[in-house]
Amino acid sequence: MDGEAPITGLLQRHGKSNGLFVDGGGEVEKERKGTGERGFLENASFMKWRGEDVLGVPRQHPVPCAFAASLLFFMGVEYTLRMIPPSSEPFDLGFVATRPLHRALQSMPVLNTLLAGLNTVFVGMQTVYILWTWVVEGRPRATISALFMFTFRGILGYSTQLPLPEGFLGSGVDFPVGNVSFFLFYSGHVAASVIASLDMRRVKRIQLARAFDVLNLLQAVRLLSTRGHYTIDLAVGVGAGILFDSFAGMYEDSRKKPTVITITNGALFGSAKEPIESPIWTALSASFKCTEEVGR
Repeated sequence: MDGEAPITGLLQRHGKSNGLFVDGGGEVEKERKGTGERGFLENASFMKWRGEDVLGVPRQHPVPCAFAASLLFFMGVEYTLRMIPPSSEPFDLGFVATRPLHRALQSMPVLNTLLAGLNTVFVGMQTVYILWTWVVEGRPRATISALFMFTFRGILGYSTQLPLPEGFLGSGVDFPVGNVSFFLFYSGHVAASVIASLDMRRVKRIQLARAFDVLNLLQAVRLLSTRGHYTIDLAVGVGAGILFDSFAGMYEDSRKKPTVITITNGALFGSAKEPIESPIWTALSASFKCTEEVGR
């Protein structure tokens, strides 16, 4: 038959099975795979690799190859690094990079207070936007993301309570306002900003999303400079924003139900005195006429 010719020709052209089907005298049957060690090796993926396939991997997949090289590098760093003793302060590369800014803020309390106030305004902007998308626009995904994120932040922050970094520069106008205690791991400031930025991109508010990303970066630099968070808190905050936005999307998808359109007799047929003229009725009428003509 015509449908069998392409498959048969393909098998003849290659001279072997494709691993899924074989030509069975005009019928396509599933190939019976071999058992035992020999069959396992024959069907293994690496047995089909050619030299050009292996050599072409760095060119075709440079990013995974770069990650593979970084894996080897950091394995060497990890296994030879001298660990920080319990009596010493944690080592944080972000603190090292922001030492000049830390000294400047330490010597100018007014500047520290000003930046803290501006950061609190930015946190307010995040909060207003996330709630706005739900209350006004009727899109609850960002709000659900934030609820997921802050819930897990509370669980993890309480589970592992990190020591306050040495040299912490607090401010009465910083969020949370009033120099109250807070969880270090992970940064809710950063995570909420990422959630808002992702939502903005979803609805094509690209310029606003970019502005939030820049402000989030400045916020991260300030938090490191004031020793308000460790670097790992900020990095995990970015990941948490992305992760919980994805979780909220999956939650929304799980709650969606198929739309069912119910058409009553009155809406469909109307009355003899007032015939209905609507797109639905017009389409149905055309279908009925077509059916009658075919029947004839």
